[in-house]
Amino acid sequence: MRSMMAALVLLGWSASGLAWGQACEQTIEGNDAMRFNLTEVRVSADCGTATITLKHVGQFPVNAMGHNFVLSATSDYTALATDALQAGAPNYLPEDDPRVLGATAMIGGGEESSVTIDLSGLEAGGDYTFMCTFPGHYVVMNGKFIIE
Repeated sequence: MRSMMAALVLLGWSASGLAWGQACEQTIEGNDAMRFNLTEVRVSADCGTATITLKHVGQFPVNAMGHNFVLSATSDYTALATDALQAGAPNYLPEDDPRVLGATAMIGGGEESSVTIDLSGLEAGGDYTFMCTFPGHYVVMNGKFIIE
């Protein structure tokens, strides 16, 4: 009976994008209250890549309450957010900026966008922050990206 339970658990992990119990895919939600539902995203270094799906569960359009998921080194977080504001609409993100380690499209209510991040250039245990770069959002819409 225990081996059957273990097999079912492994099947569940496989079907949900987990590799040997390690998360390789994560979903994060943004809402009209300018909040992410997660303050940490954990992925396994063994995955090689991590796919992050951002779902905007609010109703406001992208020009009023847009959200994206942008990953950077924590040391680049504030400067990148400031430069993103200066980059302006519609993406609020500097083009081809090496500080951007991964980013989804800017989306509005009811939309979703995904990004696949190559983990090979990132360090397990490194200091990474994710944020939304829509004007003013990065202050409250941010969290830790943890590679284990």
